[in-house]
Amino acid sequence: MFAVLVTVYFLPHNDLTVDGFSFSALKTRHKRPITSPITTTTKLHDSNSGGFFAKFVNEIQEKSTEQTKSNLPPHPSYSRDYQPNKSVINIPSSPLPSHTTTVSNTLPNGFSYCILPNASPSGRFEAHLQVFTGSSSELQHQQGLAHLTEHVAYMGSRKRERLFGTGSQTNAYTDFHHTVFYASCPVDIPDGQGYTNSVFNGGNAGKGKMVGLAFDALAEVMEASCEDSRLEKERQAVLSEMTMVNTIEYRVECQILSTLHRENRLAKRFPIGKEDLIKSWTREDVVEFHRTHYRPDNVLLYVVGDVDIPDVERYIREKFGGLSAEKHGAELKEDQREKAESFAREVTRTVKSEQSWHFPPTVHEWSEKGERCRDESESSYDLHLQNRYDMDDETLNNLPEVSLPTGGAIRPHVFKHELLQSFSLHLFAKRRIRPIVTVEDFVASIARRIVLAAMQIRLNVSARGESPPFTFVEFNQLDSAREGCAVCSLDLMAEPARWREAVELAVGEIKRLGLYGLTISEVERYGGACLTDAAQVAAQGDRISHSDQLGYLMETVSCGHAFMSPEQSYIQTEKALQSLTLEQVNEEARILCEHIVGLADGEEPIGGPVVAIGCGPKDNASADPCDKDALIDTLVKAANREVYPEEDIIVPRSLVSEEDLNASIEVQKPEWRSGSFTDGTPDTPADKVTTPLTLRRLSNGIRVGVTASDAESQRGHLRLVAPGGRMGEKRLGFAPGAAALGARTMQEGGAFGCWTREQVELFCVDHLLMVEINCNDEFITLDFVFPTTEVGNIGYGDELKAGINGCEAVLQVVREIVRGFKWEADALGRAKASFHSTYDGLYKNLEGMSAEKIIGEMTGGDQSFVSVGHEEIDAVTLDEAKHAVMSQLLPSEIEVSMVGDFDTKEALDLVLKYLGTIPADANEEFLAKAPNADQAVRSGSGAVAPTYTVPPLPLPARQLDFELEDPDPRAIAYVSGAAPNSWGFLAGGGNLADQIQSSDKNPSTFDGQRRGHPLFARCALLLISEIVNRRLFSNVREKRQLTYDANFKFTGYEQIGGGFFLCTVTASKEKAQEAMEACKETLEALVSSQPISNDNLESAKRVVVNRHEGEMRTTRYLSELMSGLQLDAVPKKGPLSLTDFNAMVQAITVKDLQLALAALDVTNNLYTAIGKTILPKDYVEGKDGSPALTRGPVGGTRGGPLTG
Repeated sequence: MFAVLVTVYFLPHNDLTVDGFSFSALKTRHKRPITSPITTTTKLHDSNSGGFFAKFVNEIQEKSTEQTKSNLPPHPSYSRDYQPNKSVINIPSSPLPSHTTTVSNTLPNGFSYCILPNASPSGRFEAHLQVFTGSSSELQHQQGLAHLTEHVAYMGSRKRERLFGTGSQTNAYTDFHHTVFYASCPVDIPDGQGYTNSVFNGGNAGKGKMVGLAFDALAEVMEASCEDSRLEKERQAVLSEMTMVNTIEYRVECQILSTLHRENRLAKRFPIGKEDLIKSWTREDVVEFHRTHYRPDNVLLYVVGDVDIPDVERYIREKFGGLSAEKHGAELKEDQREKAESFAREVTRTVKSEQSWHFPPTVHEWSEKGERCRDESESSYDLHLQNRYDMDDETLNNLPEVSLPTGGAIRPHVFKHELLQSFSLHLFAKRRIRPIVTVEDFVASIARRIVLAAMQIRLNVSARGESPPFTFVEFNQLDSAREGCAVCSLDLMAEPARWREAVELAVGEIKRLGLYGLTISEVERYGGACLTDAAQVAAQGDRISHSDQLGYLMETVSCGHAFMSPEQSYIQTEKALQSLTLEQVNEEARILCEHIVGLADGEEPIGGPVVAIGCGPKDNASADPCDKDALIDTLVKAANREVYPEEDIIVPRSLVSEEDLNASIEVQKPEWRSGSFTDGTPDTPADKVTTPLTLRRLSNGIRVGVTASDAESQRGHLRLVAPGGRMGEKRLGFAPGAAALGARTMQEGGAFGCWTREQVELFCVDHLLMVEINCNDEFITLDFVFPTTEVGNIGYGDELKAGINGCEAVLQVVREIVRGFKWEADALGRAKASFHSTYDGLYKNLEGMSAEKIIGEMTGGDQSFVSVGHEEIDAVTLDEAKHAVMSQLLPSEIEVSMVGDFDTKEALDLVLKYLGTIPADANEEFLAKAPNADQAVRSGSGAVAPTYTVPPLPLPARQLDFELEDPDPRAIAYVSGAAPNSWGFLAGGGNLADQIQSSDKNPSTFDGQRRGHPLFARCALLLISEIVNRRLFSNVREKRQLTYDANFKFTGYEQIGGGFFLCTVTASKEKAQEAMEACKETLEALVSSQPISNDNLESAKRVVVNRHEGEMRTTRYLSELMSGLQLDAVPKKGPLSLTDFNAMVQAITVKDLQLALAALDVTNNLYTAIGKTILPKDYVEGKDGSPALTRGPVGGTRGGPLTG
């Protein structure tokens, strides 16, 4: 059950997230945000005049084009014939309202901007410069040039360097449809930066404004000088990036995108480009691309944050008003202009011109009923790259569609690879993006959300049978500006031997939805979720973060939707739900599923193809392997399966009856006790609410921390931690992996009390609860996300029947998990299948395998620190899994931290009622049966040091080499050594702070006080990590040009004494050894030739403090910080770790860090490792059916950009 809990959170940047089925899987799966109907217009324009960009066009057309005259084809905004959205939007009489504070305008040179004041976080802003050119605009000889140009323009900016040390974050990324440069900055220039004069303050005296520095950096990108030295540095960085991103997940995504977009440019214009071309380009090539596309009339600047609009507009005029498209055009040669003009003429026949200039220049074969969309023009220009070209992956030129007897068509593709362990299916239908600008559009979008949420739950329930055929399944439809279409997708994963069963079940469920639609109770359930979430976002208002607001604004503008405030969106959602009918919802269900239903005999097929990609192991020993014919046959068979309407399940309104609860209160008589701590904080009172945290214990021993936070309106986070984890599993004598498998079994199960798993699951869905259960080296953790308002409501308006409070609902679930959880054999089976798949995937992943092996070597093979292997997985029984988990869930040992937008006293009363009535001896019987029960670590011992420690580091340290069979060349290197845990405790005993104090030959009284603070070691390690990472970037990437990415981190244990630091660097196989040595040299320089400077420290302090303050605005982060405050198992962690954090960071000195590095001894006893790919045995390139190396959009996410 808990693996299928669903939330329908309509956040500004991701208004439909159906999270469930497998939490761990979802963390690695794609999540493209569905475009919300919560949408944008500006206060400078009439809300009835169409989409956001159309308003730019109307304004621009009123200006004289003489001011922006250029030898290049003008931006479409300058063409009086160009009418964006003309063929798509027919403005009816019921437009949606517009956001009232958004301002947009266009400078005389064509430079457009949009400003959205936003309050959270205060004192900061974000600026994103969007260039309407990405990889899809590249010519044949330019593949990858958009990305390289981004690197050169961004990294070559001298003014960008002024942002260093100011607490700013800045970066850039390239995608199919655009290139974006961004800066997230404080509003005011920090003291000590030397920029407080009027030059950086709009001509005014006083404190300087960061907006001027940020705009300087972005403006310089538009006029990049493209120096030869910078080109060479970025060429090497991009080539390293090609190697780094080329994971098997990445290659699968390449196959998916190539097949999905076979009919247009996207299949052959991946942002990473072609390696041979990247190696060949000169400065002139980069300048040509830059001057062609980086023009003021081809960009849009977004500014969101705590800003003053007139000030920002003044800076925009000052910094960007002097840019000139004519100047750029004059630098191009005649033949270059002709090529650009030829391409621009063809763009008029694409979605970029016809619907939104934000889209790539593509056409699509729509998977919709009606005439099939094809490019029938007589132009000889091969805009959509359907011809064969040099450097093409021939796989892309051999993806024919198969016509079905029913009249429909399937475009099948099967991809097999040595590194794949599971079968996966990716089934698509491409549809036009439907702009949401009217009330009617909005109602349809709400209906579509409800359908998608219901479908996901149905699939999840199907996956929770006794022997489910798939291990992951997701059905969704998302608007994708980067692809210029809406993509309806079915993604599933299954065991290779059961691929047909998985496909048939999932496709059958979609057919059922398309034919019979939803039940009334489903519409009520998911409609209520929509309204609850809209209310939460409305309560958040302008406290939604700048980054979320900006991301949503960009996506909304791109797709042509209206942009409403959260309050306006809530009002429209409530009205829509009051008028929404079952027939309207089921009509959306029919549209969403028509591509599947149309495959069946006797049904009307869609006009375009259904795209199907099957992926699986190359050497599959299954008697029923998947090939193209088998895939098509299975899809058609599944579409012809007979299906029946969905049956409703009775869902409880409450999991705990009032009678049972009152009886428990009478027996247990729960009371509050004072809280106690290991950091020197005095005991807290049992009868008073304290600030900023209320920390107490219940009479049954449960430690409780509660704090109110309105950072996430009407939402909360609860974390339950039980010390022990896999270390406790080992100490108590349970089988290796028993606790880890037990935690996953809990996640996969969910029945308790008199309720079945399905009933509990739908209770959680109704109450918008999300649950994630994990077991790591140190703890078993249960994380809950919940609303803090009344949820599970039925009906709307006058017909509303209120449910229970979300705080009460989550505490009911926690209570039943601790005291009455039912352990099911089928849940253990699913847990084992998940662990087997994870383990196989780990050892087919270069990074994962190498990291696993080096940690294994450094811990002497201790099984508590490495993944659970196949033999251990199979050996664990249900009883062992149950006992390993429940023996750690003892009231006297666990701690519950609860953060949210609630009244603290009311939350405490609910905690007392539900958790205080858990018997004090609950689960003691499981501990008593543990093989080593007498060695259990119990609270009250007054421990001043960790009970568990990492094993002694085997010496002498050594070089390790690992190999992975993979035809694509890749390498990764590591440098690692011993380190303390987060609180400074060392594996051999003692504490880092004590070592520093004893090594200081002349410490002052203040030095001793500072280093004696319980938070000192934690803050020192955070600062060291930040400084080392900056040094690695400067030396290994910038100076030595050996890698795209190198990073340094500590393992950060809390309960376990000791740990490790790990320096990771990706590089080519030829440069892996050199890159590893460069990392070692960087560490050595920190304690010798280039010690930490005051500038290094001050810059790191700003980053650490800003990161902490930013994350403190999330309930999850705060609940994680609160976990362990009252645990004896985590010495030194207490309330001071929250209240004194910023002060301690600011107090640390350069000398502290230099002494800390000396104590860490980062130059001796270092383990080093290099993992490399090798050709598979008997591999013959081009003769084994393997496609040539294909590199697509970076990352394992369909929809992820290429970050520069």
